[in-house]
Amino acid sequence: MLYSWQVEPFWLEFVERKLSVKNLPRELEGKILMQISDLHVGTRFDWKFLMDSFEKAKKYKPDFVVYTGDFVNHGNLAEREDLRKVLEHAVPENLATFGILGNHDYGTGWKGPGVAGKICEIAEDSGITMLRNAQQESYGLNFIGFDDLWSKNFTPEEVMRDYDPLKANIVLCHNPDTCDEPVWNNYRGWTLSGHTHGGQCRIPGVITPLLPVKNRKYTSGAIDLEDGRMLYINRALGHSFQVRFMVRPEITVFTLIRG
Repeated sequence: MLYSWQVEPFWLEFVERKLSVKNLPRELEGKILMQISDLHVGTRFDWKFLMDSFEKAKKYKPDFVVYTGDFVNHGNLAEREDLRKVLEHAVPENLATFGILGNHDYGTGWKGPGVAGKICEIAEDSGITMLRNAQQESYGLNFIGFDDLWSKNFTPEEVMRDYDPLKANIVLCHNPDTCDEPVWNNYRGWTLSGHTHGGQCRIPGVITPLLPVKNRKYTSGAIDLEDGRMLYINRALGHSFQVRFMVRPEITVFTLIRG
């Protein structure tokens, strides 16, 4: 279908919603946090769409920007050079920009730590602070970033052992299946993820067929994990193959409020 190939993959939706954060400093109430996920820079689609999307996103003047993984599709040299070009147009922030890696950022078979390191270098050169099983506080908001679940570098136990529950915390992890891993140490708060692309295609009344997760409830949007944690899954800006149906590409615009 021409629509699902040529129209919807490039019909960007800005999803605007409030994000209630426990212990949020008063001075951050009303600030904007923008989530961008799954750029998938590569040869599967015209990545100029990404740059055009960044230009549209600038009108929100975000205070924080977070990238939740899969900057590239395969991570080869050509894709890395194109990623650098794309990030020259990245949405500027007023306070801070953070990022994490996804499975595609590890190259073919998700087994290239050298590729992941080069992706991090490009992101850092572009003003993105990469969090690899690490945390960093910015203006009273503490970002905790996990390395990708499918990588050998997925070791978030230490950072989750050391996080301060009295701070305003937000976790970034690419794959929402991470929420079912025994690493959370009684964390209570929001986790921002990507990875699923919302399934990319949905047929009303039919289970979403394309979900690269074990937990089939992890499709897209806000999910109450019913243990004090909330999960938000971004539907992705890019795509690993150019087809979408009833799952538009997304940039999420959160307004921070005190929880």
